[in-house]
Amino acid sequence: MIELEHVTFRHPNASRDALVDISLDTQPGEWIALVGANGSGKTTLARHLNGLLLPSQGSVRVDGMDTREPSAQSAIRARIGMVFQHPEDQMVASTVEEDVAFGPENLALPPAEIRRRVDAALAAVGMAEQRQRPPHQLSAGQMQRVALAGVLAMQPAYIIFDEVTAMLDPAGRGATLEQMRLLHRQGCAILHITHFMEEAALAERVLVLHQGHLALDAPPAAAFGDRARLRAWGLDQPPAARLAACIPGLPPGVLTPEALLAALPPPPPGWTLNATQLSDNSVTAPAEALVDAEGIAYTYMQGTPLAQTALRDARLRVPAGAITGLVGATGSGKSTLLQHLNALLPLQAGRLRVGPFDLADEHTNRVAVRRFAGMAFQQPEAQFFQTYAGDEIAFAPRLAGLRDDELRQAVRAAMQSVGLDFETYKDRLTFTLSGGEQRKVALASILALAPTLLLLDEPTAGLDPQARAELLAHLGELSAAGKTLLVSSHQMEDLAALCGEISVLRTGETTFSGPAGEVFRSAAFAQAGMQPPLAVLAADRLAELGWAIPPGVSRLETLCCILAGSGEAA
Repeated sequence: MIELEHVTFRHPNASRDALVDISLDTQPGEWIALVGANGSGKTTLARHLNGLLLPSQGSVRVDGMDTREPSAQSAIRARIGMVFQHPEDQMVASTVEEDVAFGPENLALPPAEIRRRVDAALAAVGMAEQRQRPPHQLSAGQMQRVALAGVLAMQPAYIIFDEVTAMLDPAGRGATLEQMRLLHRQGCAILHITHFMEEAALAERVLVLHQGHLALDAPPAAAFGDRARLRAWGLDQPPAARLAACIPGLPPGVLTPEALLAALPPPPPGWTLNATQLSDNSVTAPAEALVDAEGIAYTYMQGTPLAQTALRDARLRVPAGAITGLVGATGSGKSTLLQHLNALLPLQAGRLRVGPFDLADEHTNRVAVRRFAGMAFQQPEAQFFQTYAGDEIAFAPRLAGLRDDELRQAVRAAMQSVGLDFETYKDRLTFTLSGGEQRKVALASILALAPTLLLLDEPTAGLDPQARAELLAHLGELSAAGKTLLVSSHQMEDLAALCGEISVLRTGETTFSGPAGEVFRSAAFAQAGMQPPLAVLAADRLAELGWAIPPGVSRLETLCCILAGSGEAA
């Protein structure tokens, strides 16, 4: 189907090869997962498969057609559909419906067939009701759904999914994976690039890239069996495999949540709870609130036929010095609410205080608000101003008046805090960075200004497992040092690891707020389309089976520590 022979590629002006001597072939109808650390070359490899990039050395053939042949490129791209890592890159029309129709129209299909394909594709991704909306008004997760619909409408033989679930809520993520299963059953070949190891475990074959080299090509059970080897590549085992290793009596090769929950056994004879292990997320929030919002409502393009209500009755309290989570389905208003907190969006209704600033007062200094509350956007490239990564990170502190020696020190510290080596990355062109590297640069550019309040919109999306773990650890350190953080995320495991309290948004309204363990088990959480972390599901199931699990557990590490137990079986 697709054959690569000794493919090597170097981006213009780059100092090293992005791909190094890669040879592989794929079979018809295969489901392949492509994993690797940020910057390992995954997207670069994917763009070789449909001729968007051409190898510096070696060759790529699709059904016998060489991607170097100009006469073959249209046929290759009609056979290989690609859902990009940044969905806005493939938006070309003024409405969702027209964008999905663009590809079939260029295939010169009859209008009735185009309409049938557009209707089916929008229904498949759950965006039929948004068909008349402009794409630029959609959330990042909604744009990913539209991008997928545009590819599905083309009905290609092969589809490349490049981090398509990174911005999706749990329900959307599950629906997308189910769509992949359906396509696979229908004979469509799938290449799925992902940083979620539990998603990679669903594939028939796992390819691991490491610094541009093909480090491993194996079935999931073999690929995820050696945790030390995975960590050396910046990866990790799926959460189900890590948790299974803590539970005595489980068979080897458990990789998915479904397999883990089905295999959980009753407690072994002699197992007792280690009395030193307590429930996590049990900290008491300080009384003082750094952010206090009540009754926030906001409508985009208010007063026009295209008006779209994003917030109806949002309430939020962020305790000083704590990490608070914000969850909700795609389009629930999370990003809109965050952009109120640093005055990027004007207050249309409600009451909002951020630190010493009253944002209902039109005389409040908005620039001062933004220095107090720094925000890292959901789409990091949207906030880049500069050509080089180092200059981008230095942009805000330079405007704040830091001297050259102070500026260099602030940039170096901010880069190191997110795992970017100063000397390696300071002169990297921002457009050559991977999606995960862009996210790190965006976060470093905010940290360099040392804001009191950090607003983080999907901070770990696009990060490899090791980088995600390092960033979560650093955010915990910032909180311990007195910083206040508000984190919006679709990754419940990340919020479980970070947050003491979480607020739930549903269609623009706050429906529940409380300690993380309570929120994950609440009816409001489920009604918002959320799915609890695996640790919550496993802890509750283990308790049903007779294990003495304390209430409120939501962190994987805490559950593993509890399961170590004490006594004979431990």
